[in-house]
Amino acid sequence: MKVLVATEKPFSATAVNGIRQIIEDAGHTFAIIEKYKDASELRAAAADANALIVRSDIVDATLIDAAKELKIIVRAGAGYDNIDLKAATAAGIVVENTPGQNANAVAELVIGLAIMAARNKYSGSTGFEISGKRLGLQAFGQVSRHVANLAKGFGMKISAIDPYAPVQLMIDSGVTPASSLQELYANNDIVSIHIPATAETAGSIGRELISRLPKGGILINTARKEVINEAELEEVLTERPDIKYFADVKPGNADVLVEKFADRVFFTPKKSGAQTAEANLNAGLAAARQIVAFFTDGCTRFKVN
Repeated sequence: MKVLVATEKPFSATAVNGIRQIIEDAGHTFAIIEKYKDASELRAAAADANALIVRSDIVDATLIDAAKELKIIVRAGAGYDNIDLKAATAAGIVVENTPGQNANAVAELVIGLAIMAARNKYSGSTGFEISGKRLGLQAFGQVSRHVANLAKGFGMKISAIDPYAPVQLMIDSGVTPASSLQELYANNDIVSIHIPATAETAGSIGRELISRLPKGGILINTARKEVINEAELEEVLTERPDIKYFADVKPGNADVLVEKFADRVFFTPKKSGAQTAEANLNAGLAAARQIVAFFTDGCTRFKVN
């Protein structure tokens, strides 16, 4: 089988070598396309591929239609909203992600952003320590659990809400379950967002929640920009000069927010939550192993469609 690694934003050389070894040791053919400039290049490369490994690359219906031999797509990472699941399913293609492989990298970024916000972007002005502060986690998946573990080292008081996570899991992790989103936002100095972008969550975080943050509250988003109601975020930042918004996902109105609230907003130049050597390697190798398992015994443990 031909396995194509297609990454506009390349894996590290170490990760590529590791992926190649896993694929070739299993008797498959390894192929790669990196830093491509146009979607047509990706379509041409994928035309005869049986498996595809991507990062944040767009896998739309056009690409799926061009890749007639494709059996499986693995997104090296947790989120998979860059893949057209409906088109993949219609074509009989399995789509998987690699949950947990980037979790620690993103969690460390959350803590880094929290400290950066608390210290006023290292401007030299008086900030505050996150030790002993209250941290709210919106969702309690892999990343949130890593954030909680790191935050406990700072002596933070942690609460979380997630309708899909067992309450007992939170309790066993030393995390207090919140009874509602309203409570989560109102009772925490820092709230970190970890929900996926879906039809249900799109624009769901706006005035009603953000305005509930206590005085000096910080909102951190390393998930997806689509979950924020950006117009209402701007309104709340205008009305509440004590609130800060730090994100690894630049909003559509980033230029306006930076112009109006330069000291209280920060956006990474390019999504960097998973941009560590360790996460890069872990996700790539996991994707390769999942493809080998799929072709060896039909394993679809991490199927998302």
